[in-house]
Amino acid sequence: MLRRPYKVVHAVDDVSFEVQRGEILALVGESGSGKTTVGMNVLGLQVPTAGRILFDHHDVADWARGNLVRGRTEDIASKRRREQVLALRRRAQIIFQDPYESLNPRQKVYETVSEPLEIHGIGRTKEEKEALVRKALEGSGLAPADHFWDRYPERLSGGQRQRLVIASALVLEPELLVADEPVSMLDVSIRAEILSLLNELREQRGITILYTTHDLATAGIFTDRMAVMYLGRIVELGPTEAVLSEPRHPYTQALVSVVPAPNPRRRRKQVVLEGEVPNPIDLPTGCRFHPRCPQAKEECSRIDPRPVPVSEDHQAACLFV
Repeated sequence: MLRRPYKVVHAVDDVSFEVQRGEILALVGESGSGKTTVGMNVLGLQVPTAGRILFDHHDVADWARGNLVRGRTEDIASKRRREQVLALRRRAQIIFQDPYESLNPRQKVYETVSEPLEIHGIGRTKEEKEALVRKALEGSGLAPADHFWDRYPERLSGGQRQRLVIASALVLEPELLVADEPVSMLDVSIRAEILSLLNELREQRGITILYTTHDLATAGIFTDRMAVMYLGRIVELGPTEAVLSEPRHPYTQALVSVVPAPNPRRRRKQVVLEGEVPNPIDLPTGCRFHPRCPQAKEECSRIDPRPVPVSEDHQAACLFV
């Protein structure tokens, strides 16, 4: 019997970057580029097929693989991995894109924020737990906390719901936040407030933030560095100001060209990409961007470019940077 060749989707492939303590790094790219997959892997919520993810020199990927044995006969080593995963959950939290789907409609505000405390066994008394919940709520902009205590999510606005999601992450006092397009579902008038809140958390608490978005304009407001992704790869990485002012990869140049300019007299020439994003099951040979690249040459279809430095702390994966 003949079988079709076995094919897989390479959602994220050969991605490598570092995030320093207290830094905000933006992962930017269109839908399907692999941004969310990276964030889920960083937290051990998805298990990579290969590679390492180091959090304070500990391999999160190894912990996540070990956690898969739950429900089977476990040895001491596997139980130890589960403990390490639980410890990671306390130190690293995620803010999902849709606050409407992130919350349990049957849980009141207090129950939502206090649930992580129950899971991790934090707070010896009711008073201690209430103090931690109040601190998280007011630190997220829901003040006074008592005013929101007994509300259900349906009685909150979109911005308040996202603040509640942030509060439920902050109550564990994490060191790392993965913010997965946290403002894309919100009104424009609310987006700046949520971004300002995230920046305050970095400045006041030293929280590291991995911010995923398809919107370069929001990423340019408060992030320190930017990584641009295309079809599961990082094609450009550098300081946010440098990437936005002097983009070197043709894909980044196309993205930047359609960002509204603050000064209407300085209009950019828009770069319109032709064609569709290739199927991630059948990736193009050579550079993955070459079928849509307005600057592509013959060798781009043969050679898979590696990231090369273009200036200090700035690199791009293109043959002609």
